[in-house]
Amino acid sequence: MKIKLLLVLALAYSSVMMAQSKEELAAKEFFWGANDSYKDKNDIPDKWKNESAVVIYKNENYDFHKFGKNVTYTSSVRKRIKLLDKASVEEFSEFTYTKRFRSNKGRYSWREKGNNFVGIKIVKPDGTETELDVENEAVEVDGETKVAISNLEVGDIIDYYFYRLEPFKSTYAFGFDPVEVSLGEEYPIMDFKLFFETENDFFINFNSYNGAPELKQVETEKRSIRRYELIASDIPKNEYPRWFYPLVELPSYKFQVYFARSGTFEDRAMAFLPEKEDIIKKSVSKEEVLNLYDTRFKPDGDIGDIKDFFKGKDYTSKEKKVADAYYYMRHYYLTRFIEAFYAQEAKISYNPFMYYGINPVFIQNQKQFIRHFTEFLKREKIDYEIVIAKKRFDGGIEDLLIEKNINVLVKVLTPNPMYAAFFGVHTSIDEYSAQIEGTDAYLLSATKSKIDVIKDGKLPASNHNDNETKKNIEVSLNEDFSKMNFKVVNSFKGFEKEAQLSERLLYSDYVNEDYEKYETESLLDLIKNKKEKARFKKEMDALNEKLHEKQLERFKNNAQSEYNVKEAEDYSYSIDATGRYGLETYFTFTESFNAQNDNLVKKAGPNYIVEIGKLIGGQIDLTEKERKRTENIYMDYPRSYNYEIRFSIPKGYSVSGLDKLNKSVDNSTGSFKSTATVEGDELVINTSKKYKHNYEPNKNWPLMIAFLDEANQFTNEKILLKKE
Repeated sequence: MKIKLLLVLALAYSSVMMAQSKEELAAKEFFWGANDSYKDKNDIPDKWKNESAVVIYKNENYDFHKFGKNVTYTSSVRKRIKLLDKASVEEFSEFTYTKRFRSNKGRYSWREKGNNFVGIKIVKPDGTETELDVENEAVEVDGETKVAISNLEVGDIIDYYFYRLEPFKSTYAFGFDPVEVSLGEEYPIMDFKLFFETENDFFINFNSYNGAPELKQVETEKRSIRRYELIASDIPKNEYPRWFYPLVELPSYKFQVYFARSGTFEDRAMAFLPEKEDIIKKSVSKEEVLNLYDTRFKPDGDIGDIKDFFKGKDYTSKEKKVADAYYYMRHYYLTRFIEAFYAQEAKISYNPFMYYGINPVFIQNQKQFIRHFTEFLKREKIDYEIVIAKKRFDGGIEDLLIEKNINVLVKVLTPNPMYAAFFGVHTSIDEYSAQIEGTDAYLLSATKSKIDVIKDGKLPASNHNDNETKKNIEVSLNEDFSKMNFKVVNSFKGFEKEAQLSERLLYSDYVNEDYEKYETESLLDLIKNKKEKARFKKEMDALNEKLHEKQLERFKNNAQSEYNVKEAEDYSYSIDATGRYGLETYFTFTESFNAQNDNLVKKAGPNYIVEIGKLIGGQIDLTEKERKRTENIYMDYPRSYNYEIRFSIPKGYSVSGLDKLNKSVDNSTGSFKSTATVEGDELVINTSKKYKHNYEPNKNWPLMIAFLDEANQFTNEKILLKKE
């Protein structure tokens, strides 16, 4: 596997290599200069000699400085790695990166060019060093820069660094991207050093978790300059099994640096800042949460269009009115603009948004949504609370450190409480991130003009029946048994339909549905010039046809993979119900195709063997290593998969082997059950697989193995079509 050179936390690197430039020499001196104490460090401990590779030294650096409006952010990492097998040699045999970049930070980022410098050297077992001429040996391929290392061998040491110098301008509060990583990585690390340098106007939130070392302050020559370091050694490699949250269980650290020039901008910063620049903030109290949000989520916004929507409508249920308001807002403030985005991206119209009139309201972020939606609730005299929650993979709300990690919802205090989150094109009322289900949260409310009450709360959680994939599969053979014919009705609800809606619906599918439901004007309707209207329609129709063709090809390939056939012929696809107006409603589509039966049907004398079990799709086949799991199990949400297969029995044949299709494993963690019966000329198979919770302690892993194995075994089961 080739390695993509990434800075910490997947920040893509680029390189502008000016031969012997001042910056390049400074970067090289920083890592490989006279003060490099690891230059001759080549040996590794005996306990790690059977590893694939060992990191002798890892050095990660962050440097934040400013002068007037100019800010310079330098981030870099160096690794010195001993390669102990062919897999690690292959891993590091090619470096891929992007060569040029512009800063995406600050107000004038499009003008600011950054420089990145890459250094790579190979140390042979006899101590011989070879430094690569990265600039001359790199080649451009499909917009990427690649450097191949042809003479890399087992036993070599590869020593490389990335040094990213990014200047930008900022006159206001600005938050750098948070960094949240486990201390270890896929290879053991002998020595590790994390280093910070900041000055006035830069604020640091930093904390270590699960036994990781603390960040320590280093003495400096100036009071305005601050340096910090975290040092660790003898770090074992991390294992990343399926269904695992590293930040919850492994030694890790999290930080964010915020830039704010003055007290005014500090107050405006959307962050939990420490009191002073020279204080490292390690935690956030409930009072600090209250102080940050006390006015930011104050009800506000022009909701005249919402009031117009409700004119002449009578409601006996507050829940129904709240749901209708949510879906109308989703359309009026989002989906009715989607056509314009596609038209602009396809260059069909330079500025299609002009047709919506002067200053149309387009809700673009969480804050705008909360203020608009609570303005509606306030005018309707419906009480509510603001929910502050944190995703499960990032730890509990008690470990809150970084504001960007917060999810904000509105809890509507109707007789049956409802939840409203910032909408996407397919989101539903009572739908929010599966990652905050069942978590402890803070509930904010107002007694006067601003939020002034905070208390503890807990979000409800769905069960496995709420999140369902359901398939009704009809399968038959043609007369000469050479092909199988499929008709599949696919249904999804709850969290199971989220990805399916994004994958399966074209924008025109849901936009037109909303236009019809709310009797609003489409973008085409808003264009009054006949000539322009005709041109626009023609080009948008062509765009939709092109998107639909690509979509069908993708769905056809998906079907081939799922049902284990080589080539799906005469593939067709249709949407039966979008399920976009309720979390509990199904998104349903039907697909039909036929295919050569080579993979599923085998002739055995006068009889045929049908691998019927493969029709439920691929199942988890645990390796021996996975069976010895020691980590707890974290999944996104509980869920169920229910399949009904109706296989038409060819005339003149009977079915045998049904006993192996009847299975049942059911325990506290989940289940797999299947039944098979013959009804007239059809073999009817029903399977049900359930994951009952989103978390299981490690002690329950054997229970999960039981139903996972049973489901996997089902895919190996066959029936015999016996000639009568």
